[in-house]
Amino acid sequence: MNRVGDFGFALGIFAVFAMIGAVGFETIFAEAKSLTGKTIHIFGGNFDALTVICLLLFVGAMGKSAQFLLHTWLPDAMEGPTPVSALIHAATMVTAGVFMVARLSPLFELAPTALAVVTLFGATTAFFAATVGLVQNDIKRVIAYSTCSQLGYMFVAMGVGAYSVGMFHLFTHAAFKALLFLGAGSVIHAMHHEQDMRNMGGLWKKIPFTYAMMVIGTIALTGFPFTAGYYSKDAIIEAAYAGHNTFAAYAFYMTVIAAALTSFYSWRLIFMTFHGKTRADHHTYDHAHESPLTMLVPLALLAIGALVLGFAFKGVFLYEQGVEKFFRNSLFSHDNWHILHAMHEVPKWVPWLPTVMMLGGFIVSYWFYMARPDIPVALAKSQDMLYRFLLNKWDFDEIYDFLFVRPAKGHRPLPLEEGRRLADRRLWTEWCFGPRARRDA
Repeated sequence: MNRVGDFGFALGIFAVFAMIGAVGFETIFAEAKSLTGKTIHIFGGNFDALTVICLLLFVGAMGKSAQFLLHTWLPDAMEGPTPVSALIHAATMVTAGVFMVARLSPLFELAPTALAVVTLFGATTAFFAATVGLVQNDIKRVIAYSTCSQLGYMFVAMGVGAYSVGMFHLFTHAAFKALLFLGAGSVIHAMHHEQDMRNMGGLWKKIPFTYAMMVIGTIALTGFPFTAGYYSKDAIIEAAYAGHNTFAAYAFYMTVIAAALTSFYSWRLIFMTFHGKTRADHHTYDHAHESPLTMLVPLALLAIGALVLGFAFKGVFLYEQGVEKFFRNSLFSHDNWHILHAMHEVPKWVPWLPTVMMLGGFIVSYWFYMARPDIPVALAKSQDMLYRFLLNKWDFDEIYDFLFVRPAKGHRPLPLEEGRRLADRRLWTEWCFGPRARRDA
């Protein structure tokens, strides 16, 4: 998936160099406006140069930041050690695409069609991943799809021009998502490498500190008032409401729905793992114990970040003066700060809507997994097709296997003689550079 994204990203870089003759940020930004109205000839037609460039660069972001269609690697990446999962999902690889779009915002601002596409994919990813997270049973896989969904939120912010808001959520998300992943690692350690939540339950008595840290991560993720996610995620929803591109309204509705789904699957994880009667093996449950300090101290530090980063840094990311001082005009020009004003002037019900969705998700999750645990089982049976569709992750793995993997494996191996012929230096150089290159060789 990342090779696909890298290929698009490389083509975007080539297109920038072809049009401007440089790849340095300062030169690109200085020349960006001169590309307005210019076209690139591809696929037998002429297309707006800036739109093509930004879309190709965004393909790279889709791969690195696991956006819809190029997302399939992200849930599988959590098979590695949990500290590695925390780094990949919270702080490094997945955020590279978000950062790239923000850093290249002077280019994207001149390509409104490309920004609309970014908004579309971000909103779709936020909704898609949240629906899949509803029914996953592996504790780390639930958090992995949550990462995918939250990255969609970040791209929604980028797409509507609220770049600093997207960076704000990237910043706060690193704290509470790393907290949740490392908390999951602590649970797995206590349960002797068990990851299936259906084999857990009642663990809050056995690992109370881990439980408390996971609850803090959950309330931050779901946007509980005054936690980190409350400031950054809710600001994205407000920015989507205030946005004016083609898919801004679609993004607003998708992110609001995703907020409710996020709350549901996050509390589902807490209830299935820590509450109710244990479903674990008797021997495993009896020997469950709290993790050592080397695992608990990082949880405590991340929990502090999950609680205070939003309030402490909202002035830096959400208001014009803070953005101007902190980012030093590296994100966008003064002309585009109108989105920061508009998102603070939305109707009063808009900022309250994510909180209402968060409470609704919590109530439904509590009803399903604490008050009436028979309801999810009955629903899964009565809506079997939908349940399997979500459990199988919208069948993307199967579709890609049918379209790409099997046909690729079906190709005959290259005969040895033909391979040797292609390896010949003269033929290779001719194939790459033409007959003259062969004579030179």
